Amino acid sequence: MSSPNGSVPASNRRLETFTYDDQIVKWFVIATVIWGAVALLLGVTVAFQLADWRVNLGLPWTTFGRLRPLHTNAAIFAFCGNAIFAGIYYSHQRLLKARLFNDILSRVHFWGWQFIIILAAITLPLGMTTGKEYAELEWPIDILITLIWVVFAVNFFGTIVRRRERHIYVAIWFYIATIITVAVLHIVNSVELPVTLTKSYSLYSGVQDALVQWWYGHNAVAFFLTTPFLGLMYYFVPKAANRPVYSYRLSIIHFWSLVFIYIWAGPHHLLYTTLPEWAQTLGMVFSVALWMPSWGGMINGLMTLRGVWDKVRTEPGLRFMATSLTFYGMSTFEGPLLSIKSVNSIAHFTDWIPGHVHSGTIGWNYMLIAGILFYLVPKLWNTELYSKRLANIQFWLATVGLLFYVISMLVAGITQSLMWRAMDDAGRLIYPNFIETVIKIVPMYWVRAIGGTLVLISFILMIINLYRTAKKGKSGPEAVYEAYALDDYSLEAGAAAHRKLEGWPMIFAVLSLIAILVGSAIEIVPSLMSDNYITKISAIKPYSPLELYGRDVYIREGCYLCHSQTVRAIPHEVIRYGKASEAAEFVYDHPFQWGSKRTGPDLARVGKKYPHMWHYKHFYDPREVTAGSIMPNYKWLFDKKIDYSTLPKKMAVMKQLGVPYTDDEVVTSVVNAKAQAVEIAGELAQSGVPQKIVEMEVVALISYMQRLGVDYTSMPEEEAPVAEADVK
Repeated sequence: MSSPNGSVPASNRRLETFTYDDQIVKWFVIATVIWGAVALLLGVTVAFQLADWRVNLGLPWTTFGRLRPLHTNAAIFAFCGNAIFAGIYYSHQRLLKARLFNDILSRVHFWGWQFIIILAAITLPLGMTTGKEYAELEWPIDILITLIWVVFAVNFFGTIVRRRERHIYVAIWFYIATIITVAVLHIVNSVELPVTLTKSYSLYSGVQDALVQWWYGHNAVAFFLTTPFLGLMYYFVPKAANRPVYSYRLSIIHFWSLVFIYIWAGPHHLLYTTLPEWAQTLGMVFSVALWMPSWGGMINGLMTLRGVWDKVRTEPGLRFMATSLTFYGMSTFEGPLLSIKSVNSIAHFTDWIPGHVHSGTIGWNYMLIAGILFYLVPKLWNTELYSKRLANIQFWLATVGLLFYVISMLVAGITQSLMWRAMDDAGRLIYPNFIETVIKIVPMYWVRAIGGTLVLISFILMIINLYRTAKKGKSGPEAVYEAYALDDYSLEAGAAAHRKLEGWPMIFAVLSLIAILVGSAIEIVPSLMSDNYITKISAIKPYSPLELYGRDVYIREGCYLCHSQTVRAIPHEVIRYGKASEAAEFVYDHPFQWGSKRTGPDLARVGKKYPHMWHYKHFYDPREVTAGSIMPNYKWLFDKKIDYSTLPKKMAVMKQLGVPYTDDEVVTSVVNAKAQAVEIAGELAQSGVPQKIVEMEVVALISYMQRLGVDYTSMPEEEAPVAEADVK
């Protein structure tokens, strides 16, 4: 029988005993520190590769273009991912007073995730990549990620179903939004057609692919590096401080505004491109609006620490947490600032952006993870932290190293942008040679590498501290807890609307899904209807078979990580590179190759700009044609033979994706590719290059480079669309 307010009287409720599965939490903690060290070591390596090209070591699997995706995947999905799972599995059980839904699912989740990480560590250095930032893993691994994420979701929501607490705490709100949104992002962005087991082409092309990719890319940061960590913050900061969250109402505003607004912000990565103007504007407006909920979360976290600042100064865990919230506030101020068009025109493609990203990933994620680990490890191993002094040294090394990194990249980014756009009174570029800007900022690359090294050392000190802590701990029997069973899911009369909603987590999950789908649908669906805004240009033709092969080599080597392929409608870019890009130029690009960083110059108009021999020398030893270049050598391209047998399948898949190849072109792809290779090799032979080069991949890559922008720039003026920059 229920009481008048709808709840079951305490005298009639069943008292149950239960235990928590902390073993799985320990496993994820151990994986977190192992993969964190790997991610930071890779980060330091690629930082030194920019400072000195010789650190690339001259091997295909150790170049910047192959290690940088491995670094980002290791940092995001291996280091932060394992930390998320450790924190969620620990807090979720305690907030719901229930053991995880299924021990077997927990183990499948753990080992499945580690297997995915190992596959990434093998495939990315081998050049097996989709060429989409933060989503580089090929289609079989994408499928495995989906399956393991479903296992995680079933385990998570199954635990909610068997909970002994009626209401779900604020941390769980953010966990729910994370699980739902990451699933949507991953599935939509990963739609691709396989060519082989290790090669696929994106379903989307050009502008559409760019929009979907950065809808995913930005929100991977939002819903993998932000919302789950906010959930962890809402649990571990109050626990470590032994104080309640500052404001329940602010938590509600923070959650719903963040979840609804964040999903719209992706297009700010594509300002001044050929993305529809309305989509760019929406991205900018909602990015600026993110200031409010983001700072609401920061304020809620920092104000939770009010009254315990003396404890913050003496307790390493709380010090890391307070610092992480500070960096969260700074990076979520800088992000919206960089989304404003006038600021974006300065910062985009420069090193300012990596500086901004690392203020978040190191300042927010690493610092918070360190604070959580200093709270978790002593509790999981039933002991005290081994050394507060060691933790304090770690803190200052990490903080100083991060400041070196962020400040050097801010200086480098502003220097780059000012030099790129500098013009004299006659409207001529003051620094027409791109390499001048590269040489100028190399000292800043050294500062960044040193800063990264300090952060890596700090992490190693943390590993030593946590290892010694666990080693002196004592393993005892699982603790047994008691709580009343939740037999009646009815809610108390008179409860506030949101309080009632917290008692219906599945409805809460559906509303969260609706919140993220609204912005996604409004931005993406119209943009996928290319006929609405892409004016077809008959002169734009599909890539030849050899050019398509060369494009795949370009993607395999990670060239898009240092070179963009889009000329923005900004005067100094048009002067430097040529005509501003048009959406129709990219309709056959699966995936798009606009890039997000210009360590080297834009390549959208590089076709026919240099003779074949220039490219030949450039790939063999870049410094032979560009003194001061920091680009690595690609000498293996001169020994690795073209695999012509893959071309018919590649062409057939492209045809399925809508590229207008005829059946005859697919059948004769090998013959046509060999004929073009002979033509290029013939010209190289005139400069003394041995004829055997005709069989090597460098010829295919040269064919692709010589094609870039040629169709558009060779059109008669009366046929070309008028770009905004052309009329300024």
